[in-house]
Amino acid sequence: MAKTISGSFIPRAEKSPSLSIGLYFGSFNPVHTGHLIIAQHALEQAKFDYVWFVISPQNPFKQKKNLLPAYERLKMVELALEGNERMMASNVEFRLPNPSYTIDTLTHLADTYKSYAFSLIMGQDNLTHFHKWKNYESILKYYSVWVYPRPGYVPGEIDSHEHIHIFEAPLLDISATYIRQKLKNGQSVRYLVPDTVFQYMTSEALYS
Repeated sequence: MAKTISGSFIPRAEKSPSLSIGLYFGSFNPVHTGHLIIAQHALEQAKFDYVWFVISPQNPFKQKKNLLPAYERLKMVELALEGNERMMASNVEFRLPNPSYTIDTLTHLADTYKSYAFSLIMGQDNLTHFHKWKNYESILKYYSVWVYPRPGYVPGEIDSHEHIHIFEAPLLDISATYIRQKLKNGQSVRYLVPDTVFQYMTSEALYS
């Protein structure tokens, strides 16, 4: 089973100081192949020591409709990351107030792992409404943001910020919404999600 970052638990591999951690926030409803490809590209290009998949119980910009329970989504991320020692699931937001605000999670993690350097991983489409995020100025001031390209995105003024870094990654048009719709229609999503996740979703009849 993949490691899960929970509370103040620090896996043996993470006791070294000054580690660089890329935080990949999302509902992961469900986690899919596109997420893993993006995380791998970020890991290599930003030279992170680890990427943590931070599962959000409730995204303030998304409705709860069709959202699986948080622990179901955590389970699928754990399955997707099996065998990858540099990517881990994090349930840190399960213990924080909902809805989940990124700045609050960053503050909590910085207090818990004082010697770690945290950065964000996000899609370019998030930059369009980044100014609506809680305390977004503080995020840009204290944290680096690694951004992957999204189809149809038109760059804006924020893209030139010194803490915004665009990294190369495939322009993948795979979405969790598309996967859920296919499942609802009784269609296969094999190869859109890791095999372990596909088997789990099939056995549990998720989203059907």
